[in-house]
Amino acid sequence: MDALEYADRIALDDERVAVCGDWHGNVGWARTLARIIPALAPDVTTIFQLGDWWMPPDTVDEIFAETNIDRIYVTLGNHEPWPEITPLFDERPGVAVRVSTTTWLLARPARLVIGGRSVLSLGGAASVDRLWRISGAGWWPDEAITDEHVAAAIAGGPASLMLTHESPAHTPVRAVRDVLRTNPMGFPDETLAESKGSRARVAHIWDAVRPELLIHGHMHVAGGGATEDGRRVASLGRDTQAGSLAFLDLRTLRLETPSLHQMRTAAFPDA
Repeated sequence: MDALEYADRIALDDERVAVCGDWHGNVGWARTLARIIPALAPDVTTIFQLGDWWMPPDTVDEIFAETNIDRIYVTLGNHEPWPEITPLFDERPGVAVRVSTTTWLLARPARLVIGGRSVLSLGGAASVDRLWRISGAGWWPDEAITDEHVAAAIAGGPASLMLTHESPAHTPVRAVRDVLRTNPMGFPDETLAESKGSRARVAHIWDAVRPELLIHGHMHVAGGGATEDGRRVASLGRDTQAGSLAFLDLRTLRLETPSLHQMRTAAFPDA
C-alpha cells in the first residue's frame, strides 16, 4: 500500500453523505453498495466507512469508477492491515493519507469539516477475538486506542459529529448493550476486559467533545439511542447486514437507514 497524497485539512461541502459499517475486505459487498448507493441517493458522492475496512484500494477504485462516488474516507478499525498502514502514518503523523484514487485513510484522531459541521474521527478498537488470532497474521497491537489518541482528540475541542469504530461505554443503544451483556460468541474474559477499557476511552472523549451524534461500527448490530442529555448514538451493522448503510444529512444530523428490502431492490431491480 502506497501513500499517493497527504492532507492536513479536509473540508467538504457535502450536505449529504453515505456512512457504512464494517466491510471486512468484502469486495462483493462493495460491488453491491456501488449499485445501492447511486440508486437510492444519486446526490451522494462521498462515503464515510467506519472501520474493519481492509480493502484492496485499486479494486475499490474499479468498483466505484462508474458511480457518482468519488471519495471514500475510512475511520480505521481493529481488523486492518496495520503493517502496511502504520508506516504511512509514521511518515506524516496526524494527517490523512490517500491510498488510491478514491480512498483516504483518516488519522487517529482526525478533524474534518463536512457541510459546515465540525467532525471528529477516531479510529481503532480492541479485538475481542485477539486470542483466537496470531500476532503478525491477523492481529497487531496498532489497533489500540491509546492515551495519546484520547488526549489529542479532546484537545481539538467540541465537535458536532463523531465517527468511530469502537462503541462508547455506557451506550444508549440497546442492541449493543444486549451484545455486551450476553457475549453470544463466548469471547474470553481477558479480551472482554480490553474491550471494556477501549470503550471507556471512547466514552471519555465522547463526554469531553459532546457531539450531537456519534456513529460507530464494530459491534455488528444496528440500532440507535439517546442519552438523557440528548446526545444520540447510532451503531451500524456489518457487511451484508441490514442497517450497515445510512445516509447522513449534515444540515440536520439525521440518519436515513434503508431497509434490507430497499437495498435488495436497488441492487437487483430486475430480480
